[in-house]
Amino acid sequence: MNIIMDSKKKVPVNTVTRDIKNLAAPTGNIYESVVILYKRANQIAMAEKKELTKKLEEFRNDRDTMEEVFENKEQIEISKYYERQPKPDLVAIAEFENGDLFYRKAQSENPIDIKGE
Repeated sequence: MNIIMDSKKKVPVNTVTRDIKNLAAPTGNIYESVVILYKRANQIAMAEKKELTKKLEEFRNDRDTMEEVFENKEQIEISKYYERQPKPDLVAIAEFENGDLFYRKAQSENPIDIKGE
C-alpha cells in the first residue's frame, strides 16, 4: 500500500476520541484504515528520526565529555522542539480525516480463489 501526504494541516497534540465508523468509512474496512494509519505514522516517525539524527550529528564530537553534551543549549533546544511536535499517529489520523492522505491497494498478479476451484 503506497501512502502520500498532500499538505500539512493543523494537528491536535492530544489524543482525541474518534468514532470507528468514521475511520472505516473511506476504506469500507476498519482494518484497512488501521493499516494505512500505521504505515503513514511509521513514515512520519522515520522521517522525523532521520531529520533529528542529522541535526544532532552536527553536535557530535568524539572529544566531548558528558558534561559538555548536557550543557549544549542548542542541542537541548532542538530536542525539545521535536518533543513538542504532535505524535506521528496523530498526524497520520489528521491527514486521513482531512482527506490529505492518498493510498492505493497493491494489485495481485495471481488473485487468490477463495472457493478453491
